[in-house]
Amino acid sequence: MTDFTARIEREFERNLDSVVELSHRINANPELAFEEHETSASIIACLERGGLFTVEKGVAGLPTAFVASAGSGDLVFGLCAEMDALPGIGHGCGHNVIAAAAVGAALALAPFAAELGLTVRVFGTPAEESGTGKEIMVNRGVFDGTHAAMMVHPSLKDVVTPQLRASRSWQVTYSGRGGHASRPWNALNAGDAAVVAQTAIGLLRQQLRDGIRVHHVVREAGAAVNVIPHRAVVDCMIRCDTIAEVDEVWEKVRRCFDAGAVATGTGVEYTSLPSIYREFRHDRDLASVFEASATAVGRTFPDYPDKMFGSTDMGNVSLRIPAIHPMLSFDLPPEDGNHTAAFAAAAAGPEGDRFVRDGGLAMALTIADIARSEPIRSRLRSRRGVPGCETASRAG
Repeated sequence: MTDFTARIEREFERNLDSVVELSHRINANPELAFEEHETSASIIACLERGGLFTVEKGVAGLPTAFVASAGSGDLVFGLCAEMDALPGIGHGCGHNVIAAAAVGAALALAPFAAELGLTVRVFGTPAEESGTGKEIMVNRGVFDGTHAAMMVHPSLKDVVTPQLRASRSWQVTYSGRGGHASRPWNALNAGDAAVVAQTAIGLLRQQLRDGIRVHHVVREAGAAVNVIPHRAVVDCMIRCDTIAEVDEVWEKVRRCFDAGAVATGTGVEYTSLPSIYREFRHDRDLASVFEASATAVGRTFPDYPDKMFGSTDMGNVSLRIPAIHPMLSFDLPPEDGNHTAAFAAAAAGPEGDRFVRDGGLAMALTIADIARSEPIRSRLRSRRGVPGCETASRAG
């Protein structure tokens, strides 16, 4: 252990209690996409407490988004703090520990920013679960001038370069003609249109390439058993390796929804939902340094045959600047994985606290090592291409 590493570790431990308390506070008050007002305020308060961070609030026209900055070095490194929760579940994807780990890393680095030639930025990013806040922030220039960014995410596995894929969502609305269920012959059943579409999608799946996912949920299809529904609403998400492939598959899936309308004589309308998750491109240099740092704090990274996870708008950032999105595990059974109430509870307990400690410290050590590595530092600052980057589907 170098003296510099020891100094960062001491600073990290000095702030750890307040950072863990921040994690618990966010978990206890889950807020949905674009509504993370108390969450955002709590994170900002924690960063401002030491007097080293200045904060710009409401960036990109998003009330809960922010950028907190410390230092004035010529290498600008970002840490992403996700904030939103899942409806009906809470922090079932552990955004409370993601945010707390980012804050812990930033607080540990800030006192050494001048010595490292760093500017440390914490990006408060709303609406990861729905609405893709990072896509909005990227498109409105919030990440401009940042040389690299990272975050850590909880899961059931320790994986440095997970396969994180692209996805896009649509809303499908059928319009029919209601009627009394005892005299249905003049009605046009919008609920049946949704059933036909779902059946067609089920049959389509055998024609799709391995790994392609088509998700759908019926939001509305009638309210009473004795009333023919005049309206049905279905949300559909497609997940593939790239956005281009998502759009290609949608043309096939759309024909399934068209079939529902044709079979029932109903009308159908399609609305593209704002959530767009682009494919992730991991930076190999950053990933290699992170793996060494996380190993030093006690994590191990087995060579899992399956490294496929979900989708994230951090992928949208990775296509603009070098980035990584490692996964660190909670020790839970498979049925208690992400997007469950059990995972949300674990994110407020010892597993969540361990994640905050390991993830936050590993990120702080990673950024410090990158700042002191002249080859990596030079490449990030020059931004002449991104050598060593490749799509997550090919990353090791």
